Amino acid sequence: METTTREKLKLLIAFIRGNPHAKPGKPIAIERMSDDYLKRSGQQPKLTWFGHSAAMLQLDGKNLLLDPMFGNAPSPFPLIGGKRFNSELPFEIEQLPVIDAVLISHDHYDHLDYGSIVKLKDKVKRFIVPLGVAPHLVMWGVNPAMIEEHDWWDEFEYEGLKLACTPARHFSGRSLTDRDATLWCSWVIHGREAKVFFSGDSGYGPHFKEIGEKYGPFDLTLMECGQYDERWAAIHMMPEETVQAHLDVRGAVMIPIHWGAFTLALHSWTDPVERAVKAAKELNARISTPRIGETVLIQAASYPSSVWWR
Repeated sequence: METTTREKLKLLIAFIRGNPHAKPGKPIAIERMSDDYLKRSGQQPKLTWFGHSAAMLQLDGKNLLLDPMFGNAPSPFPLIGGKRFNSELPFEIEQLPVIDAVLISHDHYDHLDYGSIVKLKDKVKRFIVPLGVAPHLVMWGVNPAMIEEHDWWDEFEYEGLKLACTPARHFSGRSLTDRDATLWCSWVIHGREAKVFFSGDSGYGPHFKEIGEKYGPFDLTLMECGQYDERWAAIHMMPEETVQAHLDVRGAVMIPIHWGAFTLALHSWTDPVERAVKAAKELNARISTPRIGETVLIQAASYPSSVWWR
């Protein structure tokens, strides 16, 4: 990640100039979720993506929220940070049912959001986070007894689900003085009905094969695919690497995440999914592209695959 002063200046100029295609020209069409649906988890495993890395996994009758960033801007300074593409979510936070667990991958603003946690905390039974993240939650009013921290390769059970905190190649920090003060991770979620891998944020590396050998195969993978650049490929995968990482962990179906909500890089907003779909076809990998708010039935005969972003 270290760059020369000249490279940093070139990058700053590129961000100032921007990319006219970095954001959609009009609001993205999303699927609204009904009160009745939100309150019924059932036994059929399913996943609903909310844009960027936020998703709700309903598995073995449990409701799990993954990196629930529901705020309008992934920045400590919303007036100058990139705004959410859509002003509305597929639901109101008040509509959500009781959440059995919230899983956080790391403490960056686009994954751990103060406003979202404050609104969610009274309906969450457990927060499961990597090492060092708990103090953020405690400061925001979460009962410490409801939080558990984990290191890489920790294996544990929660409410009948088998989970593992697994490696990622990234970094952490929410200010100028706390870089890498907390851990970042990916998550393995193994229920009776399905097994899911959530990549969190990560550059490509050998840890994916190691995870696949130890915990695969997976019925569904949620793989980081967005906010990348060759200059920071060590911490964010390029789309082609995303597909390879999915194959490395031995995934059956992949949903690309970390795109579709915010602009945090220089590429066009549709570039991640377009390149991932192309790479998946070339590598004979199965990819699903649900709309924001569209529910995916895990292990179904067919998965959403429309090109809704065009």
